[in-house]
Amino acid sequence: MEIGIVLDASRLARAPLETVELARLAEERGLDLVVVADEATGRSAGLDPWTAAVWLAGSTSRIAIGAPAGAATTPDPTDPEAPYPSVITKAQDSIDILAQGRIISDPSGWVVAPRGAKPEELASLAEADLPVVVPVDSREDVERLAALAAGRDHQGGVRRRSTAVRAQRKPNIDYDGVPASLADTAVEPGDPPYRSLSSTYLRGGAPGLVLRPRTPAEVSDAIEFARRHRHLPLGIRSAGHGISGRSTNQGGLVIDVGAMNTIRVVDPARRLVRIGPGATWKQVAAALTPHGWALGSGDYGGVGVGGLATAAGIGLLSRNHGLTIDHLRSVDLVLADGRQVQASREHNPELFWAVRGAGANFGIATSFEFEVDEVGEVGWAQLVLLSTDIEQSLRRYAELASSAPRDTTVFFVTGQPREGMSTIQLFAVVDNPDPDTVVARLTPFLELGTLARQQVVMTPYSGVMGNAADVGPNGQQGFGEPNSRSAFLPAATPEFAHDAAAMLRSGGVYFFELRAMGGAIADIAAGEASFTHRTPAFQLTAMGQNNQRLNAVWEPMRPHSDGLYLSFETDRSPERLLDAFPAPVLERLRTLKRRYDPDNLFRDNFNIDPQTTKEPRA
Repeated sequence: MEIGIVLDASRLARAPLETVELARLAEERGLDLVVVADEATGRSAGLDPWTAAVWLAGSTSRIAIGAPAGAATTPDPTDPEAPYPSVITKAQDSIDILAQGRIISDPSGWVVAPRGAKPEELASLAEADLPVVVPVDSREDVERLAALAAGRDHQGGVRRRSTAVRAQRKPNIDYDGVPASLADTAVEPGDPPYRSLSSTYLRGGAPGLVLRPRTPAEVSDAIEFARRHRHLPLGIRSAGHGISGRSTNQGGLVIDVGAMNTIRVVDPARRLVRIGPGATWKQVAAALTPHGWALGSGDYGGVGVGGLATAAGIGLLSRNHGLTIDHLRSVDLVLADGRQVQASREHNPELFWAVRGAGANFGIATSFEFEVDEVGEVGWAQLVLLSTDIEQSLRRYAELASSAPRDTTVFFVTGQPREGMSTIQLFAVVDNPDPDTVVARLTPFLELGTLARQQVVMTPYSGVMGNAADVGPNGQQGFGEPNSRSAFLPAATPEFAHDAAAMLRSGGVYFFELRAMGGAIADIAAGEASFTHRTPAFQLTAMGQNNQRLNAVWEPMRPHSDGLYLSFETDRSPERLLDAFPAPVLERLRTLKRRYDPDNLFRDNFNIDPQTTKEPRA
């Protein structure tokens, strides 16, 4: 039984110091909760509840604080007491940071007992498994309750969360049923690590529970728990950087494999490396550099291995060494039924085919085995140019990037022009150890505009990936929902450059990127993996603030495109699946989905529904 006190709001207003002393005494004597409310109405009459809560939280260190909040309804500007939803939300968020989840704002999180209630009355009220709070006026009242609390039975060795944390539990999650193997690392709303795990790089979230397995067996346990909670959204997370992925959600379940981040060389002669899904590509590059090796991996080192290695991996080494999935030799997975399997060309080859491009639909990867490349120092360039004619700059970039030797990969990034001037950022890797060759490869790109800033260095590939910031103890801090569109371009034609320039000038896009493809990417047959887009010259990504407006300005891009890259697409309309996977490929994936995930447990990221019999229109 948890016991707390109710402090009268009017008394706190009249005698704040003396009343705070009662709260401190309750904490010293081991009570669980202090509620500030008017005894008659149950509300904090005469005091702002959040101000009172912060005052008490700042005056104590452990005890939970109950501050009944009014419903966040449409505000009435004529009513000085009417709560404004945006203000309440900001206040709650601020208090959660300052008081680390100690505040309970919902009065259903406790039961109020009559003043002077006897032990048997308190025990009866405690049957609701909520803290029982009793109005107090004096130190003697607090001491009486403390004496009752001292006689409570405690379950030795069983972790029991605080009153404030349990008050934030979602009613549709069996928190007490979390498998024992995961209980110590599971994170609920209100737990100290929760804020660092709720959001991702670009997306805000508030999951109801985050499970953090450390072994394949614990992943199986997490999946079993997820099967019992099919009514919840389910997110799978490695590092939480994915633009398209749903590795967070609102009120659902997240399985976070970030702790599975080991990197181990298993066969030096064959350059075979085993990597956990929670490792970042920055960590992978740093581990491979002492061997003179590298593994191409997108363009940002903070991305997790798990998401990219089951999508494709179009990066700054791709034109010379192929996609990340081209180096994958096997993957260990936990399937929707909890089975642990390995997929490779020799074992479960159909599953291995599916995972390389559509992995999010088939299981949770717990380990990857890659054959990496010998890569010495490379030329790494970050150039900033200013252009007064973005259409011409796009046309010239397309000509240069697509005709460059395959050791040269250049990505083009820009946004909305300002006062007729476009800022162009070029990110380039020249996989050649000769500085003169690097300069010769990059010099033609200076035609795109007036050079404003440059940084060109010779570095191991770890120096390229090392530019990413480490995810610190505060985790990712994304918010809202990203709006992103993706396309593959067979060629960046003059007509495309004209329409793209118009889109940029519209103001509907704030981020625009062209990734040069070709070279080694096209050396692999389209049917080798479920990712089949081997022949495009470029991959395009555009992001906007407003989804409806982005859709409107994006429409002229569709005639220039042939397919899309799911990693950078947030439109989850069923039609987008046919853009990502040609119809025969999608039907093959559906057949495999019916075999490996017939109940569609893994459904929250561009779902390949096993029950669909007719493909959506493109």
